[in-house]
Amino acid sequence: MAIHNILTALADENRRKILEKLKQGKINSGDLANSLNMTPQALSYHLSKLRKADLIYETKFKNFIYYELNLSVLDEAVMWMNTLRGGQE
Repeated sequence: MAIHNILTALADENRRKILEKLKQGKINSGDLANSLNMTPQALSYHLSKLRKADLIYETKFKNFIYYELNLSVLDEAVMWMNTLRGGQE
C-alpha cells in the first residue's frame, strides 16, 4: 500500500466526489462524467490518480469501461491511520 498515493488522491475534492458516486456501485465512465458534471478529460485525469492509488478497479465490457471502489485498499488505509491514534492494526 502506497499511503502517499492514497492520501494524495483523497486530498482532492473532485476525487472524493468520484469515490462517493462509486460507493453507489459500478458505473461506466460516460455516466460517471455526466453525473458529476465533468468533462471526459477532467474525469480521466482524476480516475488516473485514483487508479495509481489503487482506490478503484477498472473493468472493460464491450466498448465501455466501468469503475468501482477497491474497498480493501480503503480498509488498509483506515487501519494504518488508526495506528497513528494508538489503535490496533
